[in-house]
Amino acid sequence: MTNLFLLLLAIFAGIALLSVILQRFASPMEPERVQRISRWIYPLVGLALVLATARYFFQG
Repeated sequence: MTNLFLLLLAIFAGIALLSVILQRFASPMEPERVQRISRWIYPLVGLALVLATARYFFQG
């Protein structure tokens, strides 16, 4: 159980560090690029859900 807490602590610390670094050094994106990227988000999330469901049912 201790290993689980250490792993979760390391994950959250890494995410916090990454978010601080990205907020400080990342440049804002252009609206056209944001629109192009956001156009692909919903289909990719849907595909990931379908693949995860198929994997769950076919691999048991």
